[in-house]
Amino acid sequence: MRFFIELSYNGKVYHGWQNQPDAISVQEVLENTLSTILKQDIAVVGAGRTDTGVHASQMFAHFDFDKKLSEQIVFKLNSFLPKDIAITAIFEVKEDAHARFNALSRTYHYKISTSKNVFNSDFAYALQKSLDVELMNKACEILLQYKDFQCFSKVKTDVNTYYCKLIKAQWEVENDELVFTITADRFLRNMVRAIVGTLINIGLGKLELEKLHDILKSKDRGEAGFSVPAHGLYLVNVGYPESIKKVIN
Repeated sequence: MRFFIELSYNGKVYHGWQNQPDAISVQEVLENTLSTILKQDIAVVGAGRTDTGVHASQMFAHFDFDKKLSEQIVFKLNSFLPKDIAITAIFEVKEDAHARFNALSRTYHYKISTSKNVFNSDFAYALQKSLDVELMNKACEILLQYKDFQCFSKVKTDVNTYYCKLIKAQWEVENDELVFTITADRFLRNMVRAIVGTLINIGLGKLELEKLHDILKSKDRGEAGFSVPAHGLYLVNVGYPESIKKVIN
């Protein structure tokens, strides 16, 4: 039987989602905990990767197990897991459902702290400079006109295509934070952080708005802006078709 697991995590102490040979990852901790509780070696497949230090308020993964799960499984997992990883739900899906390949969309938030705040220093990028948010949102409209985002991708990556279907890109002011929301069918490695750094340069007046067209057409990571720190980035939603769920008679 195949199960989907919905979870969240504070990525501060983890070297990303994916298993690493010499560093702790969210995937490793989750697999070890599931294996301990279910008394069977469990491998999980995530909806995607998050880099070192990136957080997730909603992440999905799937795993296979040959028995029915106890109604207490979520409680047991949360009791065993460290305080920075939490399970929201576990549900059975169709045998061929895949956490990564069946995902229709992924949404990220990037948070910028616009005033000094001692409570969010680990969860938002501190940038106490005047930003032209209206201009940054005009830049978002330009992003939505393109499909090839190679200029925002890490140079050494194993993807077959740099095409992404961008669905939403928008900045909003929320109290003393500036929050960027971006949704697409897929993302390239480092893509969101590179986009945010480029948009910040536009908001600071360091980069002309129309120059963004040239950057996108260049397909050159060196032409785009800096990559913002990981601790301000959150995976907040992964969308799936309802058809993946197994109907329980």
